[in-house]
Amino acid sequence: MSKVAHYLQEHLLGEVMTSADARRYFSTDASVLAMTPALVVYPRNENDVRKTARFTWQLAERGRVIPITARGAGTDLSGAALGSGIILSFPAHMHKILEFDSKSGVVTVEAGINYAKLQQTLHTHDRFLPPYPASVEYSTVGGAVANNSSGEKTVKYGDTRDYTRALRVVLANGEVIQTRRLNKREFSKKLGLATFEGEIYRALDALIEDNQKTIDAAISGVTKNAAGYALTEVRRKDGSFDLTPLFVGSQGTLGIVTEASLETENYTPDTALIVASFSSLEQAQAAVLELRELDDMPSAMEMVDDRLLGLVERLAPNLLKDVVKKPFARVTMLIEFDAYGDRHQKKMVKKASKILERIGAEYHIETDPSQQEKYWKIRHSSAVIVGHAENGLKALPIIEDGIVPPERFREYLEGLYAIFERAHLQAAVWGHAGDAHLHVQPFLDLSQVGDRQKVFRLMEEYTSLVLSLGGSISGEHGEGRLRAPYLAKQYGPEMYALFQKVKLIFDPYGTLNPGVKVNVSMDTVKALLRSGYSLDHLYGHLPRT
Repeated sequence: MSKVAHYLQEHLLGEVMTSADARRYFSTDASVLAMTPALVVYPRNENDVRKTARFTWQLAERGRVIPITARGAGTDLSGAALGSGIILSFPAHMHKILEFDSKSGVVTVEAGINYAKLQQTLHTHDRFLPPYPASVEYSTVGGAVANNSSGEKTVKYGDTRDYTRALRVVLANGEVIQTRRLNKREFSKKLGLATFEGEIYRALDALIEDNQKTIDAAISGVTKNAAGYALTEVRRKDGSFDLTPLFVGSQGTLGIVTEASLETENYTPDTALIVASFSSLEQAQAAVLELRELDDMPSAMEMVDDRLLGLVERLAPNLLKDVVKKPFARVTMLIEFDAYGDRHQKKMVKKASKILERIGAEYHIETDPSQQEKYWKIRHSSAVIVGHAENGLKALPIIEDGIVPPERFREYLEGLYAIFERAHLQAAVWGHAGDAHLHVQPFLDLSQVGDRQKVFRLMEEYTSLVLSLGGSISGEHGEGRLRAPYLAKQYGPEMYALFQKVKLIFDPYGTLNPGVKVNVSMDTVKALLRSGYSLDHLYGHLPRT
């Protein structure tokens, strides 16, 4: 590999590192998997990315495949930021805001930009990017695009794919393309290109044309989905065509995103928060379904259960002192409204209050920002679980991203509790109640053979539960390596075969993040499981999910 490193050092502006400590640092992300790369490249510009891709393509043509994995801050929970070949680390240099159009609200950024930095800049223009993830303070926008990330605001505003309007992408052979929605005439020109880009458009158009029924049948009943490739979003009935939705959520397996143009929304800092307590799961589900029917939906509907609050009380007894009263409610929900205009906001809060009163929930309305921050500690207390270690036990992100249709919210919770009861493990649940998208991380010790075996039994049971309820294995984190073996189970053999063909169209030599999303066996995943889990490279921040 030294010859490869020497070649890249000579031809790139950015740095190339092969030291053992650098490779060890990049051998883990936020997932339970580990894989050590051969070398690390810190590209200074798009041309560095292009040259790296072109070089690996030429090697692959001669039979030597060196994978490329694009990486942001390493917050990926599915193992998609790991690779055995070249890691392209974007945050070091490619972290700029390139353009902001104050009229349209569209902002163009480089892939390595810190999400919080972008959000702070947008706030100064009274704008914001709504689908920010819980890791907003330390993750990158490129990572959010790669995973089709979302978060607490998604219930009202949608996910990253809904806000991505155009991308600059380096293809597997080093060609650089600009994606956006093309009309019929523009698309026709693309079909005529004598380039790799033209080949991709022709092959993808034929694939969609020949399999439209299968693609249409793959549309699910969940409110957001980060599993698979978004083939349903590429071609519209008006004949327009756009590769952008396909790259969003592709986790670097189809191309390497260097720039993203994103739409933004008006930012309303003055919000109203309702802290609601529910004595039963039935009450909580009834509230979610009715609140979703409001003409101006809540901007957030986040929840924690009584088991999480009990764990937090044991591990950090003063964290929620004077914030949550005992006995803890079965479900505590934070319902936020950011409606534009004080009058309209009060109207929506009143409607929500009537719903809560009708179903018998207790609630408190808070409009003071400092007091709202205090109550948001309820939801953010999940960080205590994520960061806690005790007698070798660690909360593991192995069954933490399933989403089901909102009307199956109660069944989902009941099923989760049943899984944990059978496994004799303590369960604590939190997440995005408004989307029936829940997070749960069991305490296990990966140094113990029994617990390592339990990881995969839990994953199997959990996946079966989610899919039996008409859900998706990934709502916002992507299937990556960890969940990839279950993708065929979710979509069925015909649709999964189309995903495999899409991968082959864009990446014929398998150089772009192989072993992610498609063509992944469970034996491969088992071989990558860490012997101990930690979030060392994220503790400078506050790991959240």
